[in-house]
Amino acid sequence: MTKSRHEVFDDRHTARMEEIMRAVCVNFETELVEFNGENNHVHLLVNFPPKVALSRLVNSLKGVSSRRMRQEFPDLVRHYYRANRLWSGSYFAGSVGGAPLSVLRQYIEQQNRPV
Repeated sequence: MTKSRHEVFDDRHTARMEEIMRAVCVNFETELVEFNGENNHVHLLVNFPPKVALSRLVNSLKGVSSRRMRQEFPDLVRHYYRANRLWSGSYFAGSVGGAPLSVLRQYIEQQNRPV
């Protein structure tokens, strides 16, 4: 979720953010199975092994994407406020051990991607 839930992203932002987050997942030896976003948050379905600390992965996803988006999209700078952060400090992570991947993918695909 963006800082203060501001509506920040359009389709070009979310498309680039997906590329950035996929690269971060590769560096962590994880798989970004599904990605979608709205104008103030993103949804990720990530398959990761137990050796990966979720908090480190999320911090890297948020930190790297924030830095790269600020560099590549100067128009987003006004959303970084005093702390120079794009993202809120919080996140939600849920385990989906028994749920079919098709159901999870469908949920993420149905998010209202900004235009």
